[in-house]
Amino acid sequence: MSASGGTKAIVAALAANLAIAVAKFVAFLFSGSSSMLAESVHSVADSGNQGLLLLGGKKAKRAATPEHPFGYGRERYIYAFLVSIVLFSVGGMFAIYEGYEKIAHPHAIEDWYWPIGVLVFAIIAETFSFRTAIKESNVLRGKRSWKEFVRHAKAPELPVVLLEDLGALVGLVLALFGVGLALITGNGVWDGIGTLCIGILLILIALVLAAETKSLLLGEAAGLEDVEKIKAATVDGDTVTGIIHMRTLHIGPEELLVAAKIAVRHDNTAEQVATAINAAEDRIRTAVPIARVIYLEPDIYSEAAAAAGADPAKTPGGTGPETAH
Repeated sequence: MSASGGTKAIVAALAANLAIAVAKFVAFLFSGSSSMLAESVHSVADSGNQGLLLLGGKKAKRAATPEHPFGYGRERYIYAFLVSIVLFSVGGMFAIYEGYEKIAHPHAIEDWYWPIGVLVFAIIAETFSFRTAIKESNVLRGKRSWKEFVRHAKAPELPVVLLEDLGALVGLVLALFGVGLALITGNGVWDGIGTLCIGILLILIALVLAAETKSLLLGEAAGLEDVEKIKAATVDGDTVTGIIHMRTLHIGPEELLVAAKIAVRHDNTAEQVATAINAAEDRIRTAVPIARVIYLEPDIYSEAAAAAGADPAKTPGGTGPETAH
């Protein structure tokens, strides 16, 4: 996770959220603002979420065992999914409940300078955390848009922190909006409306996080760029003449499994094939270092089967190379 910059972003977010949570609780106690209470719970939930991400990163480093031969890399996906559940339940649902109660039973905000002062402080602190997450994400994002980065990132920590920080900043603006209107109009209903909006926002972010981490848990293939690198590295044009079919799977954010049926010449000896496979594995790991587990199965490419368009899973020779040199 240190290689992805995730740890630095998580620690920055954790420090900011702990400080903000304390300040918001104090502001709630003095002002009675439901927006401040919802934001307090939101910050506590975010702090717990950062703790979950750190715990998941630590557990993912455990060595492989006979029971889990591919290691524990997916622990990071599991804990990222738990974050979405916490954000949905503790953050979103609580804020909606609190907002409803405040709209149904409004009361004036007392000591207005407490919530306003804390909200301004929180916006500054969250901006610092968000800036750190953006800086660390830019290292991996490259030329991709932010939407593509969140959707296709294999390491879940940075997208989670990015969306949490973005949600926190928007939530603070909503809280400032609700508190400000409540103070200007003298009607506490606005405070409840701001709280309700915060809850809806948190639930939407939680659903996005749940959808993305669910996809990672189910198992995602390597990115298109890495797939092309693997194909190019596998084929040597001599012994390995092409790839009949290939499958890739992330067994962790920085761990990739590669399984392929490769086409070899019918007159190659077993020694030639074994040597070619070992050389191909070395080339693949050089081209894509995260390709930790590689299985290459040699087969004779059948032109007849390829012409017939047969199913590679049912035909010894397959339908034809995906890459042929």
